[in-house]
Amino acid sequence: MNETEEITEQQTTDRNKTTADLTKGNLLTNIIKFTIPIILTGILQLLFNAADIAVVGNFASDTALAAVGATGALNNLIVNLILGLSVGAGVCVARCFGAKDDKGMFEVVHTSMLTAIIGGIIFGAIGVIFGRVFLEWMATPDNVIDQSTTYMRIIFCGVPFMIVYNFGASILRSVGNTKQPLYYLVTAGVINVLLNLFFVLVLKRDVDGVALATIISQFVACVLVVRYLVKVNGPHKLYFKKLKIYGKRLRDIIIIGLPAGLQGSVFSISNILIQSSINSFGDIVMSANTAAGNIEGFVYTAMNSFHQTALTFVGQHIGAKKEYRIKNICLICVACVSVVGLVFGLGVYLLGPQLLSLYAKPEIRDDVIRYGLIRMSWIAAPYFLCGIMDTLSGILRGINKSVESMVLTLFFACGFRIFWIYTVFAANRTLSVLYMSYPISWTLCIIFEALLFIISYGKMMKKVRLQQQMETLQPLN
Repeated sequence: MNETEEITEQQTTDRNKTTADLTKGNLLTNIIKFTIPIILTGILQLLFNAADIAVVGNFASDTALAAVGATGALNNLIVNLILGLSVGAGVCVARCFGAKDDKGMFEVVHTSMLTAIIGGIIFGAIGVIFGRVFLEWMATPDNVIDQSTTYMRIIFCGVPFMIVYNFGASILRSVGNTKQPLYYLVTAGVINVLLNLFFVLVLKRDVDGVALATIISQFVACVLVVRYLVKVNGPHKLYFKKLKIYGKRLRDIIIIGLPAGLQGSVFSISNILIQSSINSFGDIVMSANTAAGNIEGFVYTAMNSFHQTALTFVGQHIGAKKEYRIKNICLICVACVSVVGLVFGLGVYLLGPQLLSLYAKPEIRDDVIRYGLIRMSWIAAPYFLCGIMDTLSGILRGINKSVESMVLTLFFACGFRIFWIYTVFAANRTLSVLYMSYPISWTLCIIFEALLFIISYGKMMKKVRLQQQMETLQPLN
């Protein structure tokens, strides 16, 4: 027996104490119970981020809110590629868990965490070194670019912590544990808010103070999730001395996760073009866009939780050879995300004036509300479409259609938006025309993702039935 087998054998008896088998029981009940902690985790994270924005908007310099908002799409572009690999890691862990392959899970966990450490350092360095150059390419206004550069460089010093936390949280969710990431995020978030107030109100810092608070809280979350993985008695236990890149596991993670990362990065390119277009309207519109986007983030996070749920449920069911339940997983997740998207999206739009007023000083509040509502009418109100698109994408990745899902999303969502900016928006440069590209792109993507799932699921079940027939006939030979 080799060293890896000895380790995983010791952990097998503790599987049920630290994990949850999602392939058994009522699907609707399991999906709701699994998703609620993810929704709470995301919403709490955004509440803490909203506190960042509110502190900046009300107590920092007049251009601080615009400076922070100008970095959002660019930050996402740089880190989404490596974070996409965390999706691949989660799916691989879920499949090993469903198949009760503890040795495979050991190899995936240790490959994932070493990849996260290396990737975090590389991408953090890219953001620190080239941040200002990228912001100049985005036509960031002269009156905010210095603050944006400071904020971005500090934030990217914390990227390694953020990426390691996300990989660790993805591993925990894939074995059915959604509570630990919630606890750790609450702890880190409270620290973030307190440090925001301390740096900005007490020490009189500007965007640099908010950025420092963010990376310190990310460090805390990273330490907590790693500490749990090191101490847990289960097949997903982490051993620092055993960190190693296993070639086969890395290939599996890349096959599933790289398309997700590329999709996120190219999405960010289209959003950078949109942000550049927004920048051309001036710092007031930039501030309004930042505030509205932060509010809409609550809706998106709640909906995106079903994307994560779909990935985990499909992964575990494929590992357990229960593919026949995937159609019902898809239908339930799409129905749930539609309800959540409609209720939350319409809710924040109707409460838009009150919510937007929290993000701006009195002298610019009316303008921020006016411009923010234009965005929310085109994005927040029909946001459920984005939720359906993301959930279908998660289902497709779970059934090994990650590349196809990426191509569809890039072509019908990202590509369409870029086309829209250089054609329709170029001919009629208004905010409504710019934001209109979002719901149209979501609808196009949903249509083709649904068709791809119907075709792919049919082929999958045909293959499963054929294998079952072969297994039935085999003893007769």
